[in-house]
Amino acid sequence: MSQDSVAYRPSKTQEGKDIAVCGVRLREFGTKNSDEFLCTLYGNAALAKFYPDDVVVAALRFKVRESGEKKFQDIAVQDIFKLNQSSLS
Repeated sequence: MSQDSVAYRPSKTQEGKDIAVCGVRLREFGTKNSDEFLCTLYGNAALAKFYPDDVVVAALRFKVRESGEKKFQDIAVQDIFKLNQSSLS
C-alpha cells in the first residue's frame, strides 16, 4: 500500500454533504507479476493514515465509464483493514 502522493480533497455526496476523498495505490503481493490498483478511498477510510509498508486487506469495487470513445475504469475501496505484523506470522 502506498499513499505517497495522497491528495485529500473534499467532495460532495448526492445529498450535498461534504465527504473526504483520497487516492491510494494498492499492490498485490506473493506472485511474480503483481497487480497494482490506483484506488479511491471515501469518508472515514480516506482520513485513515497508511504507510508504504502497511499490509492491508481490501474489498474493491470496479466500475467502467465511457467518455466519448474512451473508456475509464474507476476503482473504489469498499472496505480496508490494516493487518498487524503478528497476524502475518
